[in-house]
Amino acid sequence: MPDLLVLLPDFALIVCGYLICRYTLLDRPVWDGTERLVYYLLFPALLFNAIVRNPLNPGTALTFGGAGVAVVGAGIVLAYALRAVPGVNAHLHASGAQTAFRFNSYVGLALAERLAGAQGLAWQALLVSLCVPLCNIAAVWPLARAGGHGYLRELARNPLILATVAGLAANLAGLQLPEIASITLNRIGGAALPLGLMAVGAGLRFGALREGPGLAAALMVIRHALLPALAIALALGLNLPVGQQAVLVAFAALPTASSAYVLATRMGGHGSYVAGLVTVSTLIGMFGLPTALAVLGMLR
Repeated sequence: MPDLLVLLPDFALIVCGYLICRYTLLDRPVWDGTERLVYYLLFPALLFNAIVRNPLNPGTALTFGGAGVAVVGAGIVLAYALRAVPGVNAHLHASGAQTAFRFNSYVGLALAERLAGAQGLAWQALLVSLCVPLCNIAAVWPLARAGGHGYLRELARNPLILATVAGLAANLAGLQLPEIASITLNRIGGAALPLGLMAVGAGLRFGALREGPGLAAALMVIRHALLPALAIALALGLNLPVGQQAVLVAFAALPTASSAYVLATRMGGHGSYVAGLVTVSTLIGMFGLPTALAVLGMLR
């Protein structure tokens, strides 16, 4: 199936969320509750279960996982560097910097399974387990500094970090969940992807980007041009297996995390500006992600 068609079901859910929120009685208040449900329960359950069910291979973690961490690390460095550019608004930067390096795991997990089956899902789970803590730590830092929040307290309360750390600890300890617990977590986590994707669509908005268009453009260039280019170079330079190459490049080209809006709002950041960035990133990702995979295919 062509890459664009592989992505179509996931982006169709985003469009459904947008239409339902705008044109039915299931408007914004419904989706505010849905976002909290996904962020605090469904998605942590999905992360924990995916990590526990897929044993980590040290060789894979060092090469493939290291490439993913390198991509995210480059995004963090580039996003933070924008703060030194003359004229950049500190409040907007503290809120929006996270959109340059965070990634939409809802789309990523759904896509990885379509690209490389169950093994692709395991590879994506590895990237999520390694990169979610790094992304969330880097996202919380500028917001905590700008808003006067306790940095360590915010990290300790972040549900995605807690679920990832718990999953890694259980995985490394060789914990096997009882069947009833595994099935229950699987069903809870299964609701995260469709609801998360629809919540992304429900939150699409543009207006506040007028307050910092230059910063927004720079963040999107990092997210959708520089990081995919780096991932392609790493995938080919490290001579990764074909399936891993596709998952890594797709990971680097993902739209930014929809939960960036929730985090910015909860920590006193400029929520509407971040919502605009998430919207633009989602729309760019619809075309940029299959483009990045097509470039990878041509360069192999």
